[in-house]
This record gives sequence, C-alpha cells and structure tokens, in this order.
Amino acid sequence: MKKTKKNLLAIGVAALLTTGLVGCNSSNNASTNTPADNQTETNSPVQSEASKPADSGDAPTLVWWTIGGQVPANFDKALAAMNEYTAEKIGVKIDIKVAGWGDWDTKINTIVNTGEPFDIMFTNNSKYSQQVNMGAFADLTADVQSETPDLYKLIPEKVWDGTKVGGKIYSVPTYKDSSLTQYWVFDDTYVQKYGIDTAGIKSLKDLDKPFHDMKAGEGKSFYPLSLTQGDGFNGFFNGYDDMTLGLAPLGVKVDDASRKVVSVLEQPDVKDGLKLLHQWYNDGIINPDAPTKTEADKARPFFAAQAFPGAEANWQITEGVAKYDMFQIFGPIYTTSTIQGSLNAISANSKYKKEALKYLQLVNTDPKLRNMLAFGELGVDYDSVDGEKVIERKTDTWPLAAYTQGTFFDLAVTKGAPVDQWDQVRKLNDQATSSTNLGFALDISELSTEVSNTKAVWDKYRYELMTGASDPEKMVPKIVEEMKAAGMDTIMKAAQEQIDAYFK
Repeated sequence: MKKTKKNLLAIGVAALLTTGLVGCNSSNNASTNTPADNQTETNSPVQSEASKPADSGDAPTLVWWTIGGQVPANFDKALAAMNEYTAEKIGVKIDIKVAGWGDWDTKINTIVNTGEPFDIMFTNNSKYSQQVNMGAFADLTADVQSETPDLYKLIPEKVWDGTKVGGKIYSVPTYKDSSLTQYWVFDDTYVQKYGIDTAGIKSLKDLDKPFHDMKAGEGKSFYPLSLTQGDGFNGFFNGYDDMTLGLAPLGVKVDDASRKVVSVLEQPDVKDGLKLLHQWYNDGIINPDAPTKTEADKARPFFAAQAFPGAEANWQITEGVAKYDMFQIFGPIYTTSTIQGSLNAISANSKYKKEALKYLQLVNTDPKLRNMLAFGELGVDYDSVDGEKVIERKTDTWPLAAYTQGTFFDLAVTKGAPVDQWDQVRKLNDQATSSTNLGFALDISELSTEVSNTKAVWDKYRYELMTGASDPEKMVPKIVEEMKAAGMDTIMKAAQEQIDAYFK
C-alpha cells in the first residue's frame, strides 16, 4: 500500500506540475491580493443541482474565520452585497471574521481549544494535522463528492489527496500555485539611490552591504528590514521539508537523498542565518519592536515573500510604492506542505456542514463572488474593466487575503499584471524540483501530546529568535533542550521510522 500511494502521488505531481496551484500562509505572500489566470474553463459560473438555492426558509448565516488585515469602514457594505448575491444563488449567507496577521496563530488556537462556534476556518500546514487530530474539523470525504460535485471535479484528485489525514478529507484545498518560489523584493527607490545589484544577491550574506548602506544613508529611525513577530524573515526555513508537521525546528533537508530527520535549528546553514539576523538586529537593520509587532508597515523598503511573476503589480498598490524590484531567490520546489499551504475546513460541530460546502463550491466556481471576496466592494475598492475577467483596484484597504479563499482560476486579472501571468506560473511549476520527501505526511495520531508540547516550546521563543532579537548561540541550545524535554526525540524517531517505511 505504501508503494501504491507513492506511485499514485508521483502521477498526481506530474499533473500538478502542469495545472496545479498551492498556497501560502504569510502576510508577505504574493497570493494575498493577486490576479489569476482567465484562460481556464472555470471562468463561467457553474450551478449544479447541488449548488441551487434552498427552496424555502431563511438563509443561514455561516461564520467563516480567516486571516487578513484591518477591516475597513465599508466592510459590512461589501459583505452585504456578497450575501445578497449568495442568498439568491444558494440560499446561504456568510459572516466573515478576520484574524490579523500577527494575531491569527493565537486566535485560531483559542477558537479550536475552547470550542467557540464557527462553520468554516482557514487553516494551513502549520496547524492542520494537529487540528484534525483534535477533532475540530468535519470529515468531508463523502459529502464533498455527493453535495458539491462541481467543486470535487474542479480540484485535481491528487490535490485532494494532499490534504488527506488518515485517508480522509477534512478540508477544501485552495487550487492555485502548487510549488513554492521565494522572492526578495526591494523598493526601486533604494535600488537606484544605493546602486544595489539585485542580480548579484544570492544569499542572506549578500544582503548585508545593501542593508548597511541603506541604514547609513537613511538614518537611525530607518529600518531596511522591517519584520513582524508572526513572519520573522519569510522563507527562512525553505531548505527543509517539515513533513507537514508545522514545526520548523524539525525536518528533512529538501535535497537529502537519505531523508534524515534533523534538528533544524542546529544545522550549520540555519545557525549561520540566525547569527546574521541577530547581528542585523543589533546593528539597527531590523526594527527593535519586531518581536512584538503584529502588523507590517506600509512601503517597506525590502521584504521576502513566496510569490510568482507579476506579484509586484499588486504589492505596489497595497504598499503604496511606485516600483518594486522583485527577484527569485529560491525554488520553485514541491513539498507536501506546499499542497497544504491554504485550506478551508468545516467545523465538526457546525449545524450547516452541507451549506458550508456549497458556499465553498460557489467561491471556487463563480467569478463574481470570487472577485468580491478578493477585491471588496465594486465601485469602491475595484472597478470592472472587462466583466469578471479584468479589474482595476481603487483602494489598498481591502483586508481579505485572496490566497486563503479559493482557486485563482475564476479570479480576475488585476490591471497592470502580465496578461500571461498564469502561464508564467505554470512554467515555474514545470521547472519545479521536488523535495526528496515529497508525498510523505507525518501521522501524528500517536504523537499528539509530544507535538503539542514541542510546539508550545517553539511558540514561546520563536518570535524573538526569528526576528533576530535573541542571541542564537544562547537561545538555540535552550530551545532544543526544552523541546527534547517536551518530546522532540520521540517525534523525530517516529518520523524517521514512518519515512523509512513509506519510501521502502
């Protein structure tokens, strides 16, 4: 069975390389407000028998928890327009609750742990397996086919397979960019002013001179690398496959043919990177409030993000920057976690599981709703340039992160983005390498206590470590010691055994 699963996944990956798309989970993510391809067959609304409105009764209002920025003044008005549309289409309304970028971890943990009612929740590889094992999410395996056949057909089988825990579907995956490509982004103003050669930047060390030149030229209160607690330096652990554990300090190096599970914080390349972050913090390159800062500043002079060609067109709007220079620094690469980068799960306690599924089906198959969710209030936040195919954004305040909602294949292109943007994304996917551990997802059903305790240790220290505020020479040994006491060695041993069996 293990070999069968592995072979099937390999076939699925081939399909993903040409058509698949996956998500991300960062405030620096290109997918936050990014246009999509309009060349697919999903641009026309689809309304099957399963998606038709209820015949009678009031439309239920579902609670959907997601991640995003500060809610603007017109949020309720925009939401009312969506609800008027969806009530007519499928007899369902939505109450969208937005957890801030810096607050999402804590807020979602609290909701799940306390049993606070919700119907739909955005989640990702950092939390998903643990939440499933806690019993938070409904088993959708049968209903996703019987109740929402158009949704099931839209998403490739292997993308569904990538979300499975114990062979069952507990979430609707966001069908978009499936491979991870990391970019570094400079405000062109500083590139020109300080003669920064972005083509010559290949590593963290190569950022040292540009950062110090910018700091010296702009003054004491200027921070070339402005970080927040939730993000740290985005993509810092890209070189390690986290086995869908959502625990960065444990993983397998993506190019390690032996697939050895390691303590990531103790690896030489990671230790060197952490030392550099700490030096930058001490030198005033990183903002001193980074460990406690929850929302990113606008117009950042530099940031790191998972992205794809054309993403800068939206960042220039949301950041209020005339021109960003974006260059690829890592990837593209596939891991199982990239498939689980953006998921929407339904509460195991929801009274409206089928209605929630039908709503997610509409999000993924109806361009009009998709654009309203991604861009806001028509005529206020965006204007339609070409029906539902091309829009022009008018504001930078719409808070919802488009990558969390649904496929990009029924989402409009933003004016200014390349018309062939999604063809370029497909080319990236065609070129993507694969983690040697691709296909493996750690089964934590017998490790829930150790995983929970080890994550608690990491959460206690990661904000300071990943923003450079703490000295890694002192902090890493302390973190590792506490994680070992919490069960890290047990997790690593079980992970190695599972990997060896899977790839046997």
